[in-house]
Amino acid sequence: MAPGQSIKVERLPAAEGDTVELDKVLLIADDDQQIVGKPTIEGAKVVATVKGEGKDKKIIVFKYKNKTRSSKKTGHRQMYTALTIDEIVQPGVS
Repeated sequence: MAPGQSIKVERLPAAEGDTVELDKVLLIADDDQQIVGKPTIEGAKVVATVKGEGKDKKIIVFKYKNKTRSSKKTGHRQMYTALTIDEIVQPGVS
């Protein structure tokens, strides 16, 4: 991820235009250095702005049991929140 990039995450309880802080950062990579968390990086966070909510593409779930002629077809559309990344705060930098 980089500042200005848009991403889709699982639905968050936030209204459009709100600012969200994601504090569980696993990896920060620049051109010359990488910081890897164990399991997360203490003090690092990603600040993003909510751009809206939506539904993802439909996924078809088909279950079939052999020799009993039993089948079941269902679909699912996952809700998501669209975010635009404003900044990535590294540990030790306020």
